[in-house]
This record gives sequence, C-alpha cells and structure tokens, in this order.
Amino acid sequence: MNLLILTQKVDKNDAILGFFHSWILEFAKNYEKVTVICLYEGEHNLPNNVKVLSLGKEKGVSKITYLYNFYKFIFQERKNYDKVFVHMNQIYIILGGLFWKLSGKEIGLWYAHGSIPFGLRIATKITNYIFTSTESGFRINSKRKRVVGQGIDVSSFKPSDLKINSDTFNIVTVGRISPVKDLETLIKAINLIKNDIPVRLNIIGEIILGKDRNYKKNLEQKIKEMDLGTIVTFVGSVPNNRLVDYLRKNDLFVNTSHTGSLDKTVLEAMATGLPVLNCNEALLDVFGDLKGELMFPKRDFEALSVKMRNMSNNGVEYRNKLGSKLRDIVVKNHSTENLIKKIKDIYKA
Repeated sequence: MNLLILTQKVDKNDAILGFFHSWILEFAKNYEKVTVICLYEGEHNLPNNVKVLSLGKEKGVSKITYLYNFYKFIFQERKNYDKVFVHMNQIYIILGGLFWKLSGKEIGLWYAHGSIPFGLRIATKITNYIFTSTESGFRINSKRKRVVGQGIDVSSFKPSDLKINSDTFNIVTVGRISPVKDLETLIKAINLIKNDIPVRLNIIGEIILGKDRNYKKNLEQKIKEMDLGTIVTFVGSVPNNRLVDYLRKNDLFVNTSHTGSLDKTVLEAMATGLPVLNCNEALLDVFGDLKGELMFPKRDFEALSVKMRNMSNNGVEYRNKLGSKLRDIVVKNHSTENLIKKIKDIYKA
C-alpha cells in the first residue's frame, strides 16, 4: 500500500508541528511509498521512500499558487498512492475529495480539537474515516469516527538517566500563549504557594495570533503586581525535538488549558516521567484511576495550589513512581508506533 499525506508543515524544528516528522517516519515504516504534500517545507530527515512536495508557503507564493500546486500534485502523484491521510486540515478534503472518490482512493481525516467549524461538517460527509485521539477530540456524531489515541514519540520523550537534584520545585507548562490556555489560574496558584515552597514556573510557548499580544502583556502585569518576576519565566518557543530536554529539568507539568481536546504536550510530559496536573476533561479517560489525584476544576487556582503543594511535599520518590505509571499509560495507549498501526489496520479493513 502507498499513502498520500496532507499536512500543514514538514519541519522537525517547528515548536508546534515538529512532532509530525516522527509520524511521517513511522508511516514510512508501514507503507511502500509515502507522498507528503505540505503547505510549508522546512528541515526534515526522511527515508528514501518518502517524497515531500510543498505548496510553497516557505517561498512566499500566493494562495492561488497554493491551489494550483495542490491540484497539480494530487493529479501527478495519483498512481503513487492508494490511501489519503489528511492531518487537521479538512479544507483539503473539501478541495480534493471528489477527485479522490472518483479515483477510488480511501480518505482519512485526523481531527483532534474541541471546535466544530462548518468546513469540518462538510468534510465529514466526504471522508471515509475520521481518526481522533479521544471521544471529545471529535464532537460530531458520525459512524466514521475512529478513536485511536495520540501519537507520542516515546523513544525520544523518555525519562533521563541523570537525575538533577534541586532545592527548588520546578513547574513547567507548554503551549501557545492564548486565553484558552488560562495561564492566569496557574500564575495565581503559584502566588499562593510561593511563601511555603521555593518554586519556579517555566512557561514554554509563544504568541501565535497577533490578537494574543495583549493577553501576554496582561499576564506580565499580573506577574509584576504579584511580585513573581524572579519566579515566573517566559521561556519562549522551543522546537519539539528539543522540548524533552526542557521537560526533564522540571518536577511537575501543569496544564490549565480549556481546549476540550487531548493536549499532546501533557502526554509528552507523561512520557518523560513527569507527574502532571490537569483540568482538561479530555484527559479523564487517559488518567483512569489516577484522575482524582491529577485533575483539578477549571479556573480553581486554590484547588490547583493545594495539589501543587502536595506534589512538592510528597517528595521525589513519590513523584518518580507516579511519573513511571504515567509513562506506562503513554507507551501502552498513545505511542506513535501504535497509532500508525491502528490507522493502517483501519484502512486495510
């Protein structure tokens, strides 16, 4: 079997989409030929059975040229793929679905987000399968929905053999800086425990949308008002392939996101053996019996502060055992290897 993949970016150094490089590598192990059409082509290191074709964003071409290249590529490569896998860009199914249907190509869409744009409803009628990470990752009622877990590169995201001892309790969070991430709750919780615990907070991520600049300014003002300037650090953007090194330097990962979908960064932290605290309901099923220990109510900074204090007071041995259990969950249910095999089996069936 041969596969066509459509994705936004192929760039292993990208902070947001760099992870998809490992997905392509895994697809390449399972298919004879893999053709990737991307909007933007950056640095990659892929095997010989993978061909990458860019619509041209890195060259600054027009949107009309994107469209021309899209139709050119899906037509010229038509004999080089049997199946189509579209990652989080339902517009490609709307544009290419009729051609693929007439050509006898099975279509799969990966979608894992709480929002339901109108274009997604159209794409759902066209595609053969909708692959998603959890039940809440795709909220349209459809018989085509397939819950297959996330895809985490557990060979890269793994615990460090070198344990760093520190008198400071280091907390990290990862994600774009945006109101939906609710960083205010985390900052307020830090403010409540700062006098009891020598704590530091590292915020990894950057502004993606221009409208979020004011949000970051407001956060910086709150940090100043709470006298947290030496405690809270905006690390900025970190490439996905370097993120593991930053995660390993911390004692706890906290996720205050309200996206309603499975936050990949939480699973990456779990894979490195980090304990996590989370308010996103999409992780309830992931945590299983541990959910009472790891979940806190949205916007409840007081409840979060209690759980952070407990994580610190319970000590390193407790956190290591908890981190080991969390890594096992990711390896068993959310590894890239298992994900790609599940997708391939669904196409075959």
